[in-house]
Amino acid sequence: MPMDRTTGELLGAATRHSGARCVALALVSVTATGAQLLLPAALGRALDLLLTHSPATRWVLCCAALALLLTLLDACETVLGGTLDARTTAFLRRRVTGHVLAVGPRATARFGAGDLVARVVGSAAQAGTAPGARAALLAAPAGPVGAVAALALIDPWLAVVFLTGAPVLTLLLRSLARGTSACVADYQRAQGRIADALTEAVGGARTIRAAGTADRDAARILRPLPELSRAGRRMWRVQGRAAAQATAVAPLLHLAVVAVAGLLLTRHRLSPGDVLAASRYAVLATGVGVLVGQLSGLVRSRTAAARLGEVLTEPAPPYGDRRLPRGGPGRLELRGVTARRGDRTVLDGVDLVVPGGTTLALVGRSGTGKSLLAALAGRLTDPDAGEVLLDGVPLPALPRAELRAAIAQAFDRPALLGTTIEDTVSLGLASPARVREAARTACADDFVRRLPNGWATPCADAPHSGGEAQRLGLARAFAHGGRLLILDDALSSLDTITERQVTRSVFGRTTTATRLVVAHRAATAARADTVAWLDGGRVRAVGTHEQLWRTAGYRAVFGTAEEAGAGARAGTAAGAPTGTAAGTRTAAESGPEARR
Repeated sequence: MPMDRTTGELLGAATRHSGARCVALALVSVTATGAQLLLPAALGRALDLLLTHSPATRWVLCCAALALLLTLLDACETVLGGTLDARTTAFLRRRVTGHVLAVGPRATARFGAGDLVARVVGSAAQAGTAPGARAALLAAPAGPVGAVAALALIDPWLAVVFLTGAPVLTLLLRSLARGTSACVADYQRAQGRIADALTEAVGGARTIRAAGTADRDAARILRPLPELSRAGRRMWRVQGRAAAQATAVAPLLHLAVVAVAGLLLTRHRLSPGDVLAASRYAVLATGVGVLVGQLSGLVRSRTAAARLGEVLTEPAPPYGDRRLPRGGPGRLELRGVTARRGDRTVLDGVDLVVPGGTTLALVGRSGTGKSLLAALAGRLTDPDAGEVLLDGVPLPALPRAELRAAIAQAFDRPALLGTTIEDTVSLGLASPARVREAARTACADDFVRRLPNGWATPCADAPHSGGEAQRLGLARAFAHGGRLLILDDALSSLDTITERQVTRSVFGRTTTATRLVVAHRAATAARADTVAWLDGGRVRAVGTHEQLWRTAGYRAVFGTAEEAGAGARAGTAAGAPTGTAAGTRTAAESGPEARR
């Protein structure tokens, strides 16, 4: 069955990963096939000796030894096959999972979270059987070929009779491979759609329950079920038809060989032992059932590997080997950045500079690209045009480790990774003392110490609200350090008092890092050194919150003028700057549009 290059390389790498086991499995299979071919000859010889009352002890013991050897080889084949499948599955899962994490959000956007999980779990398990199926299939033809050769040695007419039906068996196997491949592909695609919809529903379980739409959403999740059923029935029909045709042809060939052997026995050209051996060899030569099963398994594994190969075709972002200047201030610059999502241009030719050590708030209506710009600044994604630089170095030119060490990020819904609360904040990179300090800065230390086991509490057992999860995400960003801190709506779930305490740290002078903050509240924007107002995919203006407030369109971003004005006055009263050199410099660098 032809494979695309990516799938072939993936299966090749998986086979090399367990090359010794593949060779051992092939040798065991070949040895078992050899023992199967010797057994009929030994049985026939023992029968002839017994019928003539000659000593047959040696041949009877030989038959017993071959039977015992076949039992031992079958056990070895089972153990080797099982461990090989498990080892290969683990290799494929590590390979695909690592690639998905390297690609980042683009992988989820293209395939969907549920479909990715289905591929990593289900498709990898099926594809993991490919090296074992290959090794076993290499030995499988040796049985029929050896059996035909043995028939020819007993009498050439026996081989001729059998070979008259061989082309029919070959066509059946070829038809099976073609039909099974298409059915399995359809079946696995339908499984992926169900898994994707189920993952989405589990994430929105509270919304579904509150809206009372459980039945409707269950129907939506299971909508591909009829397609799954049709593909499954087609798959079993193809395999069942092939098996039925094969089992119809095989007995006819077996009967023909036995009939010719019986005729030759009556003419004294064969002995009774030869007839017994010929009958056994005819069974081995018509062992299509084994070939059908192995070929079907190989087709399914290759189809599953092709689904994994689709994920690997999504390119991971490249990294360079340049270094950031030592002691750089963390100056962030976007030059002509354009970013698209589907057919829509979200950001169009954005030019923006954030001087080192200052705070820039990104403000704009929903859908104007604030989070996308923050993702570009942290290189969670790359622009379709233009470039993003940190201290004069384009982000793609940096090594992965240096890039991640230089940029800390916090999000509106942080993923709490790690075994314990301390693990999720440190991620194995920060010392306990630094974790505690970062937690105090994020106002997370108090509620963590009240947990049953404090910082050693498992994440799964720690009750935390949305605001507490955000504080842990902020603590992780603070503990990370670096020269650029990006907060993508990371304060949205905090209560007013906690937000005031955290923003005092974020916008204060306790850190020298450059800060990029996605802001939805006027009070948050008022605390920043500079505000970039996004509108229609462009930076409409850059300045201080007080300067931009004079524009009605900017005030409308925060709702009614009264609500926004109250927020702005609160931010100014808390010590927000009303005009800085950084803001003036940034506005000057942003061009005439920003100065309107």
